[in-house]
Amino acid sequence: MRRFLHRDLAAIVAGLVAPLAVAAALVSARAHISNTDVALVLVVVIVAVAAIGHRVAGALAALSAAAWFDFFFTRPYERFAITKSADIRTAVLLLLVGLAVSQLAARARRLKVITITDAQYLGAIHATAARAQTATSAAQVVDQVKRQLSELLQLRDCRFEYGSLLGHPAQLRPDGSVLVGRRSWDVDQQGLPDEEIELRAFGNGRYLGRFMMRPAQGAKPPLQARLVAVILAEQAGSALDTAGTTLED
Repeated sequence: MRRFLHRDLAAIVAGLVAPLAVAAALVSARAHISNTDVALVLVVVIVAVAAIGHRVAGALAALSAAAWFDFFFTRPYERFAITKSADIRTAVLLLLVGLAVSQLAARARRLKVITITDAQYLGAIHATAARAQTATSAAQVVDQVKRQLSELLQLRDCRFEYGSLLGHPAQLRPDGSVLVGRRSWDVDQQGLPDEEIELRAFGNGRYLGRFMMRPAQGAKPPLQARLVAVILAEQAGSALDTAGTTLED
């Protein structure tokens, strides 16, 4: 028990300090890198903190990253103030992505997340967060996530079922593993099972629906892609929870 308490404390400290340290280290290159690139680097820091910690640590890392991004990389520099609308959007998206990742860590405490550094994966998360900010309905966010899941997981079909839990399909779990019945399926060796797979979407801890996915023959998405898929489903769930919308496929 003491070991876990020490780990929790270390994760909280890392959540507060790590984004500051990384942001400060990047200041010297401020003139040569874009604010979007800085935000993506800070997302990696948030993912790392969430992987070793829990919801509180991940949320603190997201808040810290957004604050220090504002302080060091938006004009006027070294003040907690933002004057450009583009910088405001980037800071807000950084915070939203960070909170989504921290929610994932809370639901899978023992998850050993592989740090997501692939630009395609980070771009998918960023694009969905941006869509959530501009969409006029939660259905638009869900539709975008369906398209992204089809690309990430090599699917031939993907649909969303609101509130349904009928049947016992294979399931993509929060840690990126796949269950078929009660048995763990080795995706790395066998590829995705040739049957429908569900990916559940939650908002504020409440089950809202599931993505029903039919993989293409021989699809074998890596663990990083499956973890990103879980994050995208969390973002869709958050949009549904905020909108309070009932979708019908």
